[in-house]
Amino acid sequence: MSKFQKVFVVTDGASRGNPGASAIGYGIYDTDWGVVEEKGECIGKATNNEAEYRALVAVLERAAHYCKDEVVHYSDSELLVKQLNGQYRVKAGNLKPLFEKVSKLRKKFASVKHQHVRRTDKRVARIDGLANEALDGAGQ
Repeated sequence: MSKFQKVFVVTDGASRGNPGASAIGYGIYDTDWGVVEEKGECIGKATNNEAEYRALVAVLERAAHYCKDEVVHYSDSELLVKQLNGQYRVKAGNLKPLFEKVSKLRKKFASVKHQHVRRTDKRVARIDGLANEALDGAGQ
């Protein structure tokens, strides 16, 4: 049985160089914004958009341990959100497999909504910090 009926997830990808050394950050929160899980980790060489997608893959894989119903995703990546909401097509060959993986992971939940927020949003800023701390810790 799932622990939560609804969770909020926040993702961010960071790339130093494009492509270059990259990291992801994500957070999973209950509906009161209580922390369920947060993480930042290096992912090797990637573009900024690959890092954004890989952060979403990671958080959806983890969120499935806590919730099967509703996921509300917040990201400062306009490209990511608009591609997932069907407003933009996925043209870049490097993003197509990641888009397909996200599409499969979304099927684990009754509902997944993607919302674009400003980079200055405090939730995204925290997760951006986790991704950049991972890069800093790796000497990147």
